[in-house]
Amino acid sequence: MILPQAHDRPGTLEKALRINLAQKIYGTFAEIGAGQEIANWFFHAGGASGTVAKTMSAYDMTFSDEIYGKARRYVSRERMSAMLEHEFQIVQERLAARRGDSTTFFALANTVRARGFRDTTEECHGWMGLRFQTEPNGPPCDVQLHVRLLDTTNPLQAEALGILGVNLLYAAFHLRESLPIFLESLMDGLNRWRVEIDMIDFSGSAFPRQSFEDRLVALQLVRSGLSDAALFGPDGEILQVADVLYKKPVFLSRGTFDPITRVNLDMLERGLSAFHEDFGPAADGHLEICEITMHNLLCLDDCAVEYTNFLARADALQSLGKNVLISKYAEFHRLSSYLARYTQAPVGIVLGLPLFEELFNERWYADLGGGLLEAFGRLFKNSVRLYVYPAGDPITAKIRTGDHARVSPHQQHLLRYLFETDSVRVIEDCLEDCVFVTSAAVRQMIREGDPAWRNYVPDMVSQFSTWASPASA
Repeated sequence: MILPQAHDRPGTLEKALRINLAQKIYGTFAEIGAGQEIANWFFHAGGASGTVAKTMSAYDMTFSDEIYGKARRYVSRERMSAMLEHEFQIVQERLAARRGDSTTFFALANTVRARGFRDTTEECHGWMGLRFQTEPNGPPCDVQLHVRLLDTTNPLQAEALGILGVNLLYAAFHLRESLPIFLESLMDGLNRWRVEIDMIDFSGSAFPRQSFEDRLVALQLVRSGLSDAALFGPDGEILQVADVLYKKPVFLSRGTFDPITRVNLDMLERGLSAFHEDFGPAADGHLEICEITMHNLLCLDDCAVEYTNFLARADALQSLGKNVLISKYAEFHRLSSYLARYTQAPVGIVLGLPLFEELFNERWYADLGGGLLEAFGRLFKNSVRLYVYPAGDPITAKIRTGDHARVSPHQQHLLRYLFETDSVRVIEDCLEDCVFVTSAAVRQMIREGDPAWRNYVPDMVSQFSTWASPASA
């Protein structure tokens, strides 16, 4: 089967027309907050009677509560899910007897906070969901997503939402064979300057688990450019970042975790202890995150994403109860800005000494007018503190701490400033028997069949076949 490329796919209006003319896809559009933008495309295309059973907007909160029940927040997944449940049930109850044997029913719902005429700095975003059948009288399947609307005016945001809704409905019925193509098709007629899809969840028999596994979905969102980052919890569930990080302190460790080593865990433990010492009650209720950049995922030996390898890392981190963030950010200041989008609470980032020294490499900041100083200004703009873990020096066979960071002479003043302002805290102690061995060295041991690699990883890591088998390393 030849999968359709972007240039082979129809435009928005033609997608709507094809669905209308099929005469077998029939359902309800329920849209709150940005007008009836999705349904409008089907009316404009012509033949809307082939698709549209009902379109509505319970814009008033009282009306919305009467129809869908009360919700804590109106622009929320909870409200969108209630809309889907209610509307799909009504479609089936009222139409199944007359046309259930020949029609696949659907309900498409969204609840959106679009830009207002007297707007504030509040984020423009929304939830969109689709419940649909793949065959007449078949069980329903769901796609639910969260979208950030980035256009500067309400009409443009409404237009983008309408295009996205048409793309979603078309992909659900025509592009389910491939996760990458399904996701990329959602951006047909759009771009990342207009929308960001930072969470999407698939459920039902239309989406085989092996192809639409939650963590692979999170990875593909970032790889396809739909999102800057994706977060999933210890149970593998894709999390909505804005909700999970909202006003929460964050403690983050960046690494390849390939494999997870005893040093990785010691860094987390010692760094987290220092984080609580520094911020006290302000650090309570923190969210602990292990972050892997797409740069690390894409720069493997064959320069391709190895899904099996990634899932092994995710499995190991999840078994330790960790949240995992997949981001596109190579630079720390971009990661810091991303977190600041959602929380102003303290943020701690633990990293090894070699990576800390690399932060002073000015070649990473050629795209910034202010170079290194601008990057550091962005990195430490909010309550961000770096915790620097020691490293073993293979040449001297001695352990170096952050106090002995190697930076160029003209950067010494900047380094001292970071120490004096408590932007950076040095971790003095470490696992002395492991600190000379990096994850890369452990991988090399695995390749060579050296059983000593097990001395440098937690016991649970050896249970995962990706690392236990030398051939797979």
